[in-house]
Amino acid sequence: MGDRWHVEVDRSLCIGSAQCVHRAPGGFRLDAGMQSHPVEPDLDANERVLAAAENCPVEAIMITLVGGGEGVFPPED
Repeated sequence: MGDRWHVEVDRSLCIGSAQCVHRAPGGFRLDAGMQSHPVEPDLDANERVLAAAENCPVEAIMITLVGGGEGVFPPED
């Protein structure tokens, strides 16, 4: 069984660039205020969602493991 992730977007950081929507179609959506949201906050580990987090220009996307809360992205310093 693969990992399950919990995805959050820090709306105080999100600038609405839509890079997440382009990198992970179906994984993120923009609301009327041009703020990103995960379509499903808990999902199976997904390379496109990870790429969206890695390429967010303001690092507004956080990914943790469901259940344990261990960080997947951003990496710990």
